[in-house]
Amino acid sequence: MCEKKMNKPSLKFNLKPLNFQESPKNNTEKPPSDSTDTTRIPSRPTSSTSSHRDLSTGKLHLSDTKVYKFTSNDLIDRGVIGEGNFGIVCKMEHEKSATIMAVKRIRSTVDERCQKQMLNELDIVMRENTCPHIVKFYGALFKEGDCWICMELMDTSLDRFYKYVYHKLHQCIPESVLAYITLAALEALDYIKSRWQIIHRDVKPSNILVSRTTIKLCDFGISGQLIDSIAKTRDAGCRPYLPPERIDPIRATRDGYDVRSDVWSLGITIYEIATGYFPFREWTSVFDQLQQIVEGPPLRLSVDRLSNNCKDFVNTCLNKDENQRPKYKKLLEHEFVRKATTSQQAENAADYFSEIIDGLSENTDTFELYYYLPSDSSATLTPR
Repeated sequence: MCEKKMNKPSLKFNLKPLNFQESPKNNTEKPPSDSTDTTRIPSRPTSSTSSHRDLSTGKLHLSDTKVYKFTSNDLIDRGVIGEGNFGIVCKMEHEKSATIMAVKRIRSTVDERCQKQMLNELDIVMRENTCPHIVKFYGALFKEGDCWICMELMDTSLDRFYKYVYHKLHQCIPESVLAYITLAALEALDYIKSRWQIIHRDVKPSNILVSRTTIKLCDFGISGQLIDSIAKTRDAGCRPYLPPERIDPIRATRDGYDVRSDVWSLGITIYEIATGYFPFREWTSVFDQLQQIVEGPPLRLSVDRLSNNCKDFVNTCLNKDENQRPKYKKLLEHEFVRKATTSQQAENAADYFSEIIDGLSENTDTFELYYYLPSDSSATLTPR
């Protein structure tokens, strides 16, 4: 596991909620809301107050020996590769080093003190990251109300990957690959919790990235805090991967959840990539979401082509009682993911990723934001 490779003592990384400066906004979103939909970043006026001064110069740590001071003018925009409620992701080139990277631009409502704290925390993440399943961060800066987060460029997201497999190729992701993806995500989640005391809070297919060789987790820590700062200024609406304890107004409190919230989200994610469908019918309101997730029957994965180990793992993650949901280390002992720990399994998964990405790179089809679970869930798909 990732944390076993660490020789240093655990680093406490304080990411408690910050005192964000809030300004009310009108909620014009139509649920369900998710950061993979296509909302453009609106223009933001530059604040005239010193508390919102842009920290528009940063440092790019491309390697131990390659460190550059940079501004947004040093980055050449090569096009948008992802869009969502809270920002856009662009492919950009750092001109001086000729490094191609992904730059996530997130709207920010935080003041200068919070900006500095976030950049300091991101610097720790950059220097202390030794987990192979966490995306590499290069640096960040604040400009005109946006936070620009520079990170390594991966080939695609798991969201786009699985949609191509199921809804273009009409195939299924092999269970051995599902197990490797699950193992990688679990190791990353366990690492950020044990190493930096971070709860991800936004586990979903679009935040799990795929390359030709591996799986990496992104969007935690600084991204989560920025997104929280925006969510506090409006009714966030439906959040499809939230667990019952974060939806039920009786149970939901500001600090009333732990890593088992992410375990639920991981369960939904694995269910989705194992079937090709988001597991609930389409929601028409927050009340509809409340009824299905909190008041409805427990969600169970029951696809015949999947092993009992796979189904048991997912169903364990989807226990509606968070007190009965296991945490990461217990899940890492589950037989479903233990089978994925061999080097041969990693090599087989890499071969599969490369094969699919070869086709996906030439694909011009677009995919729906959600493919909702049909009433007849026995979809006609070709197992590999």
